[in-house]
Amino acid sequence: MSFENSISRSAAIDCALCADAPCEIACPAKIPAKAVRSIRFGNSRYAAAVLPQENPCAGCSAPCEKACVRAGRVPIRALMDKLYDEVRPGLELPAPSDKNRLKTDLCGVPLENPFLLSSSVVASTYDMCARAFEAGWAGAALKTICSFDIHEASPRFSAIKGSGGEIIGFKNIEQLSDHSVAENMEIFRRLKISYPTKFILASIMGKDEAEWEELAGLCEQNGADAVELNFSCPNMADGGLGSDIGQVPELVERFTKAAKRGCRIPVLAKLTPNVASMLPAGEAALRGGADGIAAINTIKSITGVNPHTYIAAPAVHGRSALGGYSGNAVKPIALRFISELAGSKTLSGLHISGMGGIETWQDALEFILLGAGSVQVTTAVMQYGYRIIDDLTSGLNYYLAEKGFGSVKEAVGLALDTVSETTDVLERDTILFPKFDNDKCIGCGRCFISCCDGGHSAITFGADRKPRLNGSRCVGCHLCLLVCPEGAIGTAKKRVSRNPYD
Repeated sequence: MSFENSISRSAAIDCALCADAPCEIACPAKIPAKAVRSIRFGNSRYAAAVLPQENPCAGCSAPCEKACVRAGRVPIRALMDKLYDEVRPGLELPAPSDKNRLKTDLCGVPLENPFLLSSSVVASTYDMCARAFEAGWAGAALKTICSFDIHEASPRFSAIKGSGGEIIGFKNIEQLSDHSVAENMEIFRRLKISYPTKFILASIMGKDEAEWEELAGLCEQNGADAVELNFSCPNMADGGLGSDIGQVPELVERFTKAAKRGCRIPVLAKLTPNVASMLPAGEAALRGGADGIAAINTIKSITGVNPHTYIAAPAVHGRSALGGYSGNAVKPIALRFISELAGSKTLSGLHISGMGGIETWQDALEFILLGAGSVQVTTAVMQYGYRIIDDLTSGLNYYLAEKGFGSVKEAVGLALDTVSETTDVLERDTILFPKFDNDKCIGCGRCFISCCDGGHSAITFGADRKPRLNGSRCVGCHLCLLVCPEGAIGTAKKRVSRNPYD
């Protein structure tokens, strides 16, 4: 089975992902917006599988491109042609209509799919959660309930952007729910009446044992399916709250026990990534009776400093503060902690709900393969809306069908055995050489520059503007593959033995 016949996400990077997309309104077949969005979110194989049998763009004057808010920048017709001509021929099965393979559970409570909204502004009101549930999300962790007097700053977000304008990393200085405990309980009751099969995860934070216990009990009484203990919010650390708790295993154990005394529904401890290892806190949560772990929360950060005002972002009346960093940039850190937790024999059997940088179904799959039984999303929803659940579920379902999985549960933890805490276990006696594709190469010389100045000077670049490899110098680091802007460098089919080098 090959997954090579797909279109790079960068091909659709200029799509503005419009609301009520003008391109789709202008298209006689009403297709482009969904198809281009699917490409943007790494779901081109499913997009090709559900297209009409005949290409509606053939012979079309492309009114969609004229109507595009970025006219001339998004090659909609060319992308559609690629779906038909390059992706569809490589598909091995039609789009599956059965979504039962996505069904799973969280500590025994059924989920229609593994995707939940994580505790944040995206799940802070009845109307928001209702719209998310209607869109297809399996459940939501509502914004953290507390008895504190919450007053938010303005502005409270900042971001680091890529060259295409997309948000790579996102910082917030947002605090907890500004609804009263009673108002949040009313939200739970209404949601459970309207959406009895959706999963309600109650995120809570207390000041002391009595409050953790009381809040957990109230959440159960008002319809929550499980409780998530917020031991990790970096924006609520003053006075021994949030991440301050998650950094002290004794407090994690104590407050987990308190919450367990207050309720009979499953309890998850949401741990902080602002530690060297999550295992001490995870083991403390287990001793306290936790049924699962949620990870990771946001990472303490500063996203930038204004060179004229000298104020860090976001600036609030001449001051700023450390905040929580999220978005796709934190995914590698999140995956590291998920593998650490899931690989622990001590924590074996605990449900892990993973989060941190999930934007596409492939991102979610990586969390699942490393041991997460469910996944949570916020920053991607803030950018792209609840609608991304379509590509998350359809992309994952198509992958599972292609791989022959009967259930998403079968994929949980499959990658764990490939990960080691150290590099000592890696084989070092062979080399995998890069291989240049001259048909794709545009002669930019980026591989040559990077190899010379950041590698082992194993690439030459002549007057014909084609790179050539010096095998006696190449160490197989694959830096050249990573920097090539055209994907014109692959790898040889076989490893070869290598001689020691200085």
